[in-house]
Amino acid sequence: MADGSQYKNKLSDEQYEVLFRKATEAPFSGKYDATFEPGEYACAACGTVLFDNDAKFDAHCGWPSFYDAKPGAVVFHEDVSLGMTRTEVTCAHCGGHLGHVFEGEGFGTPTDQRYCINSLSLQFRKKS
Repeated sequence: MADGSQYKNKLSDEQYEVLFRKATEAPFSGKYDATFEPGEYACAACGTVLFDNDAKFDAHCGWPSFYDAKPGAVVFHEDVSLGMTRTEVTCAHCGGHLGHVFEGEGFGTPTDQRYCINSLSLQFRKKS
């Protein structure tokens, strides 16, 4: 994983902890959990566009949830921390930790996936 040192001055301490130390923000605390305006979500560190608001849905889990990412924008890694096996999602450009992706939860999404993403790892760009 990238250490993100080149982004440290650009990010808040909380953003740096999430993106480059794999912290997780508290559920229902992020500013993008309930954002459903037209726009796109980019990596808070490097600005790479990761998700489109059209793929966002309310999973009632406390974190922004998407059913798909922009092609080539994210990378997947096996995460065996906390005594469980999950799939970590990172930014393909800077390696920043975004969250995790889960499959087969019955949300009725087109991909049957839920990208559970920390708001602190994102920046929202409104479409005009």
